[in-house]
Amino acid sequence: MTRTRPASNDAPGRTAAVRTYAMVERSSHLDFDIRDQSGRAPLTQPHKHEYFQIQVNLGGDTQHQIGGVARPFTARTLSFVLPHRMHWVPHPPGTRWLVVNFSQRFLWPHLDVDPLDLEDVPLSMAPELAPFQFQEHLDFTFGEAGFSEVLALLATLQRENAERRLASLTRIRGCLLQLLAITCQQWEGELRALAASQAQRGSRRAAMARVLRYLRDELAGQPTLADAAEAACLSPNYLAHLVKKETGKTFTDLLTERRLALAQELLLATGERIGEIARRCGFADEAYFARRFRQWHGLSPRAWRDERLRELNAVQVLR
Repeated sequence: MTRTRPASNDAPGRTAAVRTYAMVERSSHLDFDIRDQSGRAPLTQPHKHEYFQIQVNLGGDTQHQIGGVARPFTARTLSFVLPHRMHWVPHPPGTRWLVVNFSQRFLWPHLDVDPLDLEDVPLSMAPELAPFQFQEHLDFTFGEAGFSEVLALLATLQRENAERRLASLTRIRGCLLQLLAITCQQWEGELRALAASQAQRGSRRAAMARVLRYLRDELAGQPTLADAAEAACLSPNYLAHLVKKETGKTFTDLLTERRLALAQELLLATGERIGEIARRCGFADEAYFARRFRQWHGLSPRAWRDERLRELNAVQVLR
């Protein structure tokens, strides 16, 4: 596994709010679609989508900013994106790629799981999900022989998607599953290790997931330990112990960290004023927000945002 750094170092500056795209907005079909870079202009601002996506780098080097990390996105690399995961790829001139979009219902019609809970699906239930679940931890770069097999599958997917003949969707589904299977088997050891680490946390992880979902929904308000415990079906004392054991932080520290993470996302993805971002993240006092942000990043919110803008402008000049 390679070391990653925060995605924010290469993030765009003042842009529109993070948008969530539906299949109908970015695909020619509502179930499955595949296209190359000539089909649509790439989305190089932070965004999310309601569907699964696989990006395939056919040539050129760039990065995939996904979640909180930046993964290398070089030739012969596949990158897997879960629904509702914020990401973007700054495609420089000369890069070539394919984008594969498909709905959860298309590939897993019997997987009755909310898209926001797909990270918690065990390996035994849907092993093909593993590359999507652990994209932030691994780089799926194939050797020449393995990538030749990938290209053959992609060519079939493109042909069947264009022709849409009798049973084309069946063949597309089969090729897509085969593509995921090839990836899973090549990185089987790493994926199993990551999944085992995830499974070992068992019910504690599930409880923490409920807590984090509650915090995500209530960041702008005043969530309390008692309210979070009720949402997670735990006693306040046990929740305080669980948070400390799993994160090494107090509940208050975890809440502050989540608020600052949201602030980072809003600073990158919107042009809102600092005071408005502070309010949206649950900080009643802009000065207190700025002080905590400086403790976390070493810069004030405004200076941090301006630094990223300067970096972006420097990259654009080089292009």
